[in-house]
Amino acid sequence: FKLYLNSFNNTPFATADAVRECLRKDINEAVWRGGTVMASVGVRLLLPEVFDQEPVHELDARSLDRLDIECTHYQPAPELLTAAFDEKPVSEVLTSHLLKSNCLVTGQPDWGSVQIRYSGPQIDQGGLLRYLVSFRNHNEFHEQCVERIFMDIWMRCKPTQLTVYARYTRRGGLDINPWRTSAPGALPSNVRTARQ
Repeated sequence: FKLYLNSFNNTPFATADAVRECLRKDINEAVWRGGTVMASVGVRLLLPEVFDQEPVHELDARSLDRLDIECTHYQPAPELLTAAFDEKPVSEVLTSHLLKSNCLVTGQPDWGSVQIRYSGPQIDQGGLLRYLVSFRNHNEFHEQCVERIFMDIWMRCKPTQLTVYARYTRRGGLDINPWRTSAPGALPSNVRTARQ
């Protein structure tokens, strides 16, 4: 998506509405690709003069970042993910600001905050944090990392519902905030976090 947006670097637009309409049209065409359109993707542009009116939030969840763990894996290690299959199922929302991977193209660091919302067997929190830290030397796009995190948790911990939401620090001029869920419902609020 970042490459798509940067393809407009030398394209003049008469108004912000023209930019919004171009994006809306292109995104809808890419999403539906000739299928029957059941909904329409909306685009909202925030102009620089209103940036200071946007509130700063934090991801609402229990932080894993203060757990006393030792990390030794720096490539994705799904074997670190375990769950208490013999215990009563839980519903939890967990977060970490220690997610870091590297851009697949440039190798530059991509830092992110990740929120994991799930129901099912309780996931071992120390193992989950070690797993998230294991992305440190991994080269992959933001969206691919979130998909990998989602699928690894889904396959290894077997939740009945799972949502993985990441808010990466801005690089290349764009916020990239992938979201993957097994649960139907509304998208998460697109709020700016202090780290962004």
